[in-house]
Amino acid sequence: MKKLFILTALVASAAGLQADESHGFQASLTPDIAIYPKTAEIRGLSLSIWGENPQHGVALGLVNGSTGGSTGFTWSFYNYADSYTGVAWGLANYSKTSFTGWQGGILFMPCLVNVSQGTFTGFQEGVVNVAQEFHGFQLALVNYTENLHGVQVGVVNIALNNPWFNDFPDKLATGFPIVNWSF
Repeated sequence: MKKLFILTALVASAAGLQADESHGFQASLTPDIAIYPKTAEIRGLSLSIWGENPQHGVALGLVNGSTGGSTGFTWSFYNYADSYTGVAWGLANYSKTSFTGWQGGILFMPCLVNVSQGTFTGFQEGVVNVAQEFHGFQLALVNYTENLHGVQVGVVNIALNNPWFNDFPDKLATGFPIVNWSF
């Protein structure tokens, strides 16, 4: 362990700790206990217990946070991002302002929930998908969006902007089983 700490310190010292530079590798226990500060841009590989940086590359860990406009591939139990373009695989995925790409999971670690508070463009798959503005394809047991521009497939599919729901709550429920769409 002592050798790993010394090696990490030497690498960090040699590369410099300036937050305005990009770095090819990041390792972190938490956002504040890492080789580089959480403001440093990582263009390469991030290995983390819990990491949080602007990312352009591959992030692997238990919790991956991507700040600013990040791109690439992130795989962990929980992924969160301000704005992300790429693939986010995890038990739970969250994006604050925008996401373009694929939010979901894979067979041995299926996704339970995807949440996008802003605009989502692409493919969401999980047990529950939630998006404010959605463009693309949602596949889950429960799909919910305020503005759907695409297709939902699941047991419960809710799109608040679907014109068929204008009479709600008097005549129609706000969702369809199996398939829902709005273009």
